Amino acid sequence: MTDPTIHPFERVGQAAKQLQETGRYVAQAFSQSFCLMVGLPSYEAYVEHRLQTHPDEPVMSYEAFFKERQEARYGGRGKGGGCC
Repeated sequence: MTDPTIHPFERVGQAAKQLQETGRYVAQAFSQSFCLMVGLPSYEAYVEHRLQTHPDEPVMSYEAFFKERQEARYGGRGKGGGCC
């Protein structure tokens, strides 16, 4: 049952805010799923892992992280390219 002391427009505002938060969550989940499907690593997850498990070691910049992940995935430094 709804609270009679809350004005109907306030309920609409609350519903709109909840819908916005849900939409933001769905968009973030979709984005993360897409990145995982195509093999893009998460820099944020890397930074969180490094800070939690290796706090005394430096954290790579985003550019260095991206380059290292690309080389690991596609081969780099003269390793040849890909699987073929």
